[in-house]
Amino acid sequence: MSLLDIDERILELADLVDLDRSPFDDKKAFDRPVDVGFIEGGCANEYNVRTLRDFRRHCRILVSVGACAINGGVPAMRNTIGLKECLEAVYLGGPTLEGGGMIPNDEDLPLMLDRVYPSHEVVRIDYFLPGCPPSGEAIWEGLSALLTGREPALPYQLFKYE
Repeated sequence: MSLLDIDERILELADLVDLDRSPFDDKKAFDRPVDVGFIEGGCANEYNVRTLRDFRRHCRILVSVGACAINGGVPAMRNTIGLKECLEAVYLGGPTLEGGGMIPNDEDLPLMLDRVYPSHEVVRIDYFLPGCPPSGEAIWEGLSALLTGREPALPYQLFKYE
C-alpha cells in the first residue's frame, strides 16, 4: 500500500517497469528473470520460505521491504515461546474459546516453522528498506535508484518517524 503513496509518480513508474509478479496483477508465478524484486513479510511457514526462494531465483536484485521482512516484525513476537506452546495458547487456551478447541491439522495448510525468520536468514538480500511500513517516498527513492542503475543512498529523514 505504501507504493501507492508515491501518488502521481505511479504513472512514471509504469513507464519504467514491466511487472512480472505483483499484487497489482495478482500473478502468482514468474515468467522470466527480473531485474528488481521487492519482498515483504518474514517467513513463518514453509510456503513463505518457498515463495522467498522463488523470488531469489528470479530476481537479479532482491530488496527486503519493511520491518517484518527485515527483522520479523510483530509476527516474530511469537519467537519468545516454542511453537507448540504458541499453538496451544491460541487454539486450546485462548480467552475467547469455549472448550473443545483444536490445533488445525490440514494438509492444505502450510507447515509452521519453529520461529519467524527475517528474509536475510533464508536467502541473500541485496538491499533493505526499513519502516513499518516504509514511506512511499523511501520506496520511490530506492526503486528509482535501482531502476536507473544508481546505488540507493536514502537520507535519514526518509526513515525518521514522528
